[in-house]
Amino acid sequence: MPFRSFGLDPGILSAVRKSGYTQPTPVQEAAIPRILQGNDVIAIAQTGTGKTAAFVLPMLHRFIQGPRDEKRRIRGLILAPTRELAIQIMENIRHYGQSLPLRVAAIHGGVGEEAQVSAIQKGVHILVATPGRLIDLKERHRLDFRSLETLVLDEADRMLHMGFLPDIEKILSWLPVKRQTLMFSATFPKEVESLARRFQHQPKMIQIGKRSNPADNVNQSVYEVQPHLKGPLLRELLRTVGFDRVLVFVRMKDGANRLTTFLQESGVKVARLHSSRSQEQRLKALRDFKEGRIQVLVATDIVARGIDIDGVTHVVNYDFPVNPEDYVHRIGRTGRAEHSGEAISFVPRQDLNLLGILELFIGRRLPRKKLRSFDYTAAPAPRSPGEPQPKKDWRKRTREREARQSAAPPPARPPGKSADKRGKPRP
Repeated sequence: MPFRSFGLDPGILSAVRKSGYTQPTPVQEAAIPRILQGNDVIAIAQTGTGKTAAFVLPMLHRFIQGPRDEKRRIRGLILAPTRELAIQIMENIRHYGQSLPLRVAAIHGGVGEEAQVSAIQKGVHILVATPGRLIDLKERHRLDFRSLETLVLDEADRMLHMGFLPDIEKILSWLPVKRQTLMFSATFPKEVESLARRFQHQPKMIQIGKRSNPADNVNQSVYEVQPHLKGPLLRELLRTVGFDRVLVFVRMKDGANRLTTFLQESGVKVARLHSSRSQEQRLKALRDFKEGRIQVLVATDIVARGIDIDGVTHVVNYDFPVNPEDYVHRIGRTGRAEHSGEAISFVPRQDLNLLGILELFIGRRLPRKKLRSFDYTAAPAPRSPGEPQPKKDWRKRTREREARQSAAPPPARPPGKSADKRGKPRP
């Protein structure tokens, strides 16, 4: 069915056509009619299936069909777990609503609040926010939600996983009870189900594909490799034809810094993205990656959820994720919008149990691969790229010190003098 069959406003349809879309994705086809009817919705779909447009398009249509609001009061609130996702949602709303008299703003941490407060004071109809900055501004009486009609929790499972449940509960206590509440996510854990029971009214459940499974158009594989060889193996893989735009996930910020330095020294065009980078640095890294000025973006899980980067050919789990849900979202950054992609995971021996848990979670065994041109038996380098140096064993140090002390001869005493119990010579 084409987008025009939904009966959306002509201005919205024109923006959709400019984006090059003619047919809705399955989640859009299922969600848009229900949202237009005013129902609460829970939508569970794999990443890269167009969930953002599934709630943005009907929200814009409903707001434009209502009475014109000259005071620009907040009618829609969208909560997102990260500032990058909040900015991306705001940009999508501006694109799809470019011909509509609706104003949108995003508030999030990492930057000064003056410009954000100024935008709110001028009036906005749709506010996209991360929970922390939203609570901060609300508690200082900067926000008024009395006219709110629609609330969207985007990447709801990720927000709960990041510990935002108390913040979400506080925010929901400020909103009108009579509202439309939409929850979009790629997984549906018990915490999200509990949140839906408490704060939604007879929601319509939409599930596209199998719960918690990666997209079918992502080819997945595993390389069993020792920790000290992950950096050299990645460097060798990057020389393979087809590794055009690669998103590499690591667990820690320090690991991202070390791996970025190693790749730069190897001649790779690379940038890093993690929470210690400034907002300007983070936006520049994303922009350079999207526009093809760099080949590799090394990132922590800050960009695993919801960020839509066109043309990512490969996702590499340099550090294997602890949670299966994180794996699903990481590899969902490739194979988006029906394009194919490839996900590669480096699994050292100590992470084989995590791999087994993941395979039970997704219901399949991932194929093991080896790169023929690579030596998997090489000895550790003095400083392994991207890997923290092992901590010294304090027990071993203690044993070595005791052995040295027991082997050393007792200190000599002056002749003719005995010692007391404390080893001091008697007069």
